[in-house]
Amino acid sequence: MRAAFASRFDDTDPLAALAVGERPEPTHPADDWVTVEVRASSLNHHDLWSLRGVGLTEAQLPMVLGCDAAGVDPEGREVVVYPIVPTPGDPRGSSILSEYFPGTLAERVAVPRANLVPLPDGLSPADAACLPTAWLTAWRMLTTKGRLDEADSVLVQGAGGGVSTAAVVLAAAMGKRVYATSRDAGKRERIAALGATGVEPGARLPERVNVVIETVGAATFDHSLKSAAPGARIVVSGATAGHEPKVNLRRVFAMQLEILGTSMGTPGELYDLLAFCAERQVRPVVDSVVPFSKVEEAFARLHSGEAFGKIVIDHTA
Repeated sequence: MRAAFASRFDDTDPLAALAVGERPEPTHPADDWVTVEVRASSLNHHDLWSLRGVGLTEAQLPMVLGCDAAGVDPEGREVVVYPIVPTPGDPRGSSILSEYFPGTLAERVAVPRANLVPLPDGLSPADAACLPTAWLTAWRMLTTKGRLDEADSVLVQGAGGGVSTAAVVLAAAMGKRVYATSRDAGKRERIAALGATGVEPGARLPERVNVVIETVGAATFDHSLKSAAPGARIVVSGATAGHEPKVNLRRVFAMQLEILGTSMGTPGELYDLLAFCAERQVRPVVDSVVPFSKVEEAFARLHSGEAFGKIVIDHTA
């Protein structure tokens, strides 16, 4: 079957480590695993990190990339793939697809049957393929961790990336006041069109917010602290611009702030996210849809940093 995979590692030029070609058909490590025919997938920065060698070893190469997918199960049902799978020997007890087991950037992928979530009516495979990693992370940050149902306002740091853009769209769909930072004036304009007030990084907000979505790290964390209202939740799922920020602990205890870490979500949360998007007619922000035959161009777009929203791979084209 055709697939996009890491053939080697290259920290300085990850695109040079990307290969596209034939790979063996998926195997089933346990009886409860099934093979899904992939109709659409989407790229994540995790794929670029894999090409750099983060989370993989030489012994695991070649490794099929990709975490997200929507497709058809053996019974012909349209499904969305939850990407966290049980992994014997891993200290966490599980891993994301493409870390230990082959990923979704292929014609077919093997996963436990319990990882299949029905595709709701009204959502296309291309839309659904955007949700299991970045959008699920944003959903968990806002709901389970951020308790946005108790809040009126939210700040999203670093708008434009997959998780942050998802957080803006979801929070706006929940009827909250949303502020989002970006260094790029063009991205601030696009964020405004999604229902947020775009602001420059570090800018003073019109109000202190109840929830902060933090994926940037050291570069924005002080601003996150200063923008938080008493009792606010600062939810962290990434540190793309430094993982060791200076933290004013006096502000943390005086304002009774909660700093919460999270990653991804559960199958149940993915089900809830899919239902929310279908019922509220929320659709992911898609930067571009690229046929699998041009997957190298999709990776180049992701690597450029110019993408706004998700890059979808059409496996039927």
